[in-house]
Amino acid sequence: MKIMITGARGMLGRTLTRRLKGHELLAADIEDFDITDAPAVAEAVSQFDPEVVIHCAAMTAVDDCQTNENAAWEVNVNGTANIAEACAESGARLIAMSTDYVFSGESDRPYSEHDTTGPHTVYGMTKMLGEMAAAKYCENSMIVRVAWLYGPGGPSFVHTMLRLAAEGVTPMRVVDDQIGNPTSTEAVTDHIKLLLEHPEITGPVHLTCEGHATWCEFAAEIFRLVGLDCTPVPCSSSEFPRPAPRPANSQLDNIVLTKHNLPPMPHWRKALEEFFQENPDG
Repeated sequence: MKIMITGARGMLGRTLTRRLKGHELLAADIEDFDITDAPAVAEAVSQFDPEVVIHCAAMTAVDDCQTNENAAWEVNVNGTANIAEACAESGARLIAMSTDYVFSGESDRPYSEHDTTGPHTVYGMTKMLGEMAAAKYCENSMIVRVAWLYGPGGPSFVHTMLRLAAEGVTPMRVVDDQIGNPTSTEAVTDHIKLLLEHPEITGPVHLTCEGHATWCEFAAEIFRLVGLDCTPVPCSSSEFPRPAPRPANSQLDNIVLTKHNLPPMPHWRKALEEFFQENPDG
């Protein structure tokens, strides 16, 4: 299969590039073409003529998006629209990556693919509008939402915790009033490989690891698995004020996988253990 990956130098893009080598790949990033440049996007897609475009390129720094709304809009909304239009023109299937931030984070249960979006941040708003652009301009599109993502080389929460532990930060205060699904790029990639075999699936699909944790519980498991004598101290979100508010509930429910009788995502603890087995230094 001919597959184009945008944002290939990012954390998920690198994992996809490494684990999809059995396909004919074009792993593209900003030096290849700028997704905000519609003619450049159209030319790149036309020349490679992919069967599938996995669109990972995005402005994902949540606080930077909050303080630089124009840039976030240009990349996450207009850039995605450009990719979607080029896919529609070439006949390629679009798999566009998205996020739990498209939801408000105020629910008392995990969000399914059928729940109404309602972001509270610029990042979430622009990603939601990017989802809408993907669906509007490319009928053959799938939106893959992930959350609390980590992968080889980072940057991620896993790598931040390892760095702070190495620096001897004490006490290690970690937020304990936000809950979500820690999810590895390897688990996401394995399920995207499955979804490549199901062209009938369109629309939103959630790919987060099973089970849930707070950030503090996530940190404790990281330290346990790498054998560090470090105990995180629970604290509230209010102790770490940020330009963009963080959702209290980032849990996603993978309803579409169940509906199509596809294997479930691994439990987050198992995925994290396998991550450190393959990447002992992160």
